[in-house]
Amino acid sequence: MATVFLFCLFLVIYTYLGYGIVLYLMVKTKRLFGHYNRGFFNNECLPDVTLMVCAYNEEDIVEKKMNNTKALDYPKEKLHILWVTDGSNDSTNQLLKQYPEVSVAFRPERKGKTAALNHGIKEVYTDIVVMTDANTMLNSEAITIIVKEMADPKVGCVAGEKRVVAHNGNQAAEGEGLYWKYESTLKRLDSELNSAMGAAGELCAIRSALYEEMPEDTLLDDFILSMNILSRGYRIAYTSEAYAMENGSTNLKEESKRKKRIAAGGLQSCWRLKKLMNPIKYPLTSFQFVSHRVLRWTVTPIALIMLIPLNVILVISNAGTFYTTIWILQLMFYFSAAAGMVLTAKGKHNRLLYIAYYFLFMNMNVFKGIAYLAKKQGGTWEKSKRA
Repeated sequence: MATVFLFCLFLVIYTYLGYGIVLYLMVKTKRLFGHYNRGFFNNECLPDVTLMVCAYNEEDIVEKKMNNTKALDYPKEKLHILWVTDGSNDSTNQLLKQYPEVSVAFRPERKGKTAALNHGIKEVYTDIVVMTDANTMLNSEAITIIVKEMADPKVGCVAGEKRVVAHNGNQAAEGEGLYWKYESTLKRLDSELNSAMGAAGELCAIRSALYEEMPEDTLLDDFILSMNILSRGYRIAYTSEAYAMENGSTNLKEESKRKKRIAAGGLQSCWRLKKLMNPIKYPLTSFQFVSHRVLRWTVTPIALIMLIPLNVILVISNAGTFYTTIWILQLMFYFSAAAGMVLTAKGKHNRLLYIAYYFLFMNMNVFKGIAYLAKKQGGTWEKSKRA
């Protein structure tokens, strides 16, 4: 029992802290032996690029998104704008008619984002396609930065940085923002070592020739798409200089919808990308994939829960001071999370208590994701309300 407990403890510590430390040390070591050259970039000969926006009933955001698109610092004659409106039955399509520079690929039946991507890519005639969401705003240099990364022929996909905007002390958005800062650090280190482990759909660019049609029930289309490209021998480059800004969820109930879907998609992705766990064919990628993604989506949340009963039994059995100390630390953590939950419900805030609560909140949604995946049909879902 002590062995099982120590294994569970190792999994939890390694997944959420240890991998980041190991990754940092590996990157530091790599820097001692050479410098990465991302290839020659000719600023005078920029390629044509398609900006593809997948949307479902986004009438409230069309004007803001188009203003943001017009502000992009990229030659207008080389930036082709494509909106893929999947089953939209509001005024999105009518509003887009005001912009002659926009092409619209519309299908009346709503099938979800994956189906929209499969449909939209058929309308892309440029070598590079940048995919983004209607409710995310890009920095003006984003397209140029992405094209610079694509100067390296080994790069098949570029992952931009996702930044979450919190308004008026929105605690759900703050928790999401903290998570993405941590996630962005891991992505940057992963990319420098070998390749980023996936791209977020808020800002993701690929070589259009590398697009592989995905099953329409795919939940994490951006992740599957980018990792499929990685499996073919290309890198996923990560850059924080190209970023997408998005408002956080209005509250934790809305955030739970998103986390649950991501958890379900993570489990689905682990199965569909199981070939990448082969250490013989993908020695470094398999290490990164399992450490960064697979553990947190599968066994580590279970290990986190198992620590409680195992620790109780070991303490009752007088197994030693070490186990008593760990039990005290566990109690402190769960009391902190409970206090953070109570304060959040009352509209109050303590940063440390909230971090404990949000960490537990994320892991509990993994179990909700299992139930979600078990009954999920098709590729559509209810969108989380954003602040």
